[in-house]
Amino acid sequence: MSSSNLTRSQIEEWWSNKRYLYNLGLILSGIIAFILYVIVGVNFIMPYDEEFEITLFTIAFQGIGYLIMIVFANLFYSLGVTQDLNHNKENTDEFRKKLFNLGFCFSVSLPFLAPLWLLISYFLEFY
Repeated sequence: MSSSNLTRSQIEEWWSNKRYLYNLGLILSGIIAFILYVIVGVNFIMPYDEEFEITLFTIAFQGIGYLIMIVFANLFYSLGVTQDLNHNKENTDEFRKKLFNLGFCFSVSLPFLAPLWLLISYFLEFY
């Protein structure tokens, strides 16, 4: 591992430049997770539970809720800079990239918990 010799402002700029990719990943994973939620709901839950419905209201409600979660995710993203500055003692790009990738993978996987939970509830209640 070689030191990158980035200054504090350069490290902050590095993280700032990655924020677009992070948010794009959140948006795409949210859309894909919602599509999977609809597929699971319509094919597995709806035939057994007449109260399960997907309407324009529920889509809008979930969309607004997801936008709020994106705001919270961005607050946690900002902790990446803090962790980089405090724990990357050698100031290496490798540490920085691994930290970003870990946070990115964790964040974009979270939306998939909703369709997974729905599928698990199907097996627990109706299968």
